[in-house]
Amino acid sequence: MRSFMVGAVGVGMAVGGLMAAGPEGAGKPPAAPRIAAKDAALRPAAAAPPVVVELFTSQGCSSCPPADALLAALAREPGVVAITRPVTYWDRLGWKDTLAREENTTLQRAYAARGGTGAGVYTPQAVVQGGAAMVGSRGQQLRQTIAAARRVPQPAIAASRTGVVVDGSTARPVSVRLLALTEAADVAIGTGENGGRRVRYTNVVRGEKVLGEWRGGKVRFALPARALAVPGADRYAVILREGAAGPILGGRFL
Repeated sequence: MRSFMVGAVGVGMAVGGLMAAGPEGAGKPPAAPRIAAKDAALRPAAAAPPVVVELFTSQGCSSCPPADALLAALAREPGVVAITRPVTYWDRLGWKDTLAREENTTLQRAYAARGGTGAGVYTPQAVVQGGAAMVGSRGQQLRQTIAAARRVPQPAIAASRTGVVVDGSTARPVSVRLLALTEAADVAIGTGENGGRRVRYTNVVRGEKVLGEWRGGKVRFALPARALAVPGADRYAVILREGAAGPILGGRFL
């Protein structure tokens, strides 16, 4: 696939499966009550905090399957919260991505609007901790970025299917978000650049819910049963994000 992009936002020029787009609006999540954690089922945080890796991909992108395979490999490694976010903008090429969500496209545009390393709207794009971005099939670069992210202090996160506890400090308000995921989705692609191929996607986002806002200290966020009943989801993760589309401070699978 070849297409063109100029800068991070708007229509422009670049090479290798890239496409430009614009920024996302901000939202204000509800505040959460500050209480002590007394949930014996909550798992303690690991010694090495997990790093969140989001892959923006598309069934209509011929350069994406190697990145999809790399994310699947990362997902099998400890200490990586690997998430797939299929985007919508390649649907115009004739094959409608069966897993794409407009919310993923909006988030990628917002990342691009912030700028920074590897910023832009293209596929495949891997974004580490909501910050540094790169072509999603560049395994060595991606692993080096993950290793660097592990050295950044994170809030402590403990999670179970009944609640999430966050403990630590933050300079800015943080939204605590529950991601509903499909752990493995095999798709037979009928037409387009990947026509005739069968591709497996890992930890695909099916839904996202803001549990509340964290401003520091030790806070518990309840998980109502209905939040864990998203159609098509068989796995859930929690991430801490500054604002609506800012950097990710940490994440963990339930």
